[in-house]
Amino acid sequence: MTEDDRKESARGEAALPGAARRIADGYPDVWAAFTNLGKACSGAGSIDPRTHRLVKLALAIGAGLEGAVHSHARRAMAEGIAIDELRHVALLAMPTLGFSSALRALTWIDDLSSAVDG
Repeated sequence: MTEDDRKESARGEAALPGAARRIADGYPDVWAAFTNLGKACSGAGSIDPRTHRLVKLALAIGAGLEGAVHSHARRAMAEGIAIDELRHVALLAMPTLGFSSALRALTWIDDLSSAVDG
């Protein structure tokens, strides 16, 4: 187990990409406040966990955030949501965000799909 794995395990966090890891490690109070905000927002309503994950993916797609799309798609697959459902979320973006935004989201989701499809 690496030092990062030990830190992650101690904090109970999923693997963080480099920039987020640097914030978490370098500014633990800021990271704690950020994660607490996320937990508070998640717990503020009655959306079920599956819908919650799909909404978070849709928000990431709408904001055009590749890293967030990867993160939410990865977490969705780990939670048992099928890759075809994630692709459907990207397709639903087309009438609102446009063809190129939906296509971009599909490619980001498909970045992760080789582990599922292939």
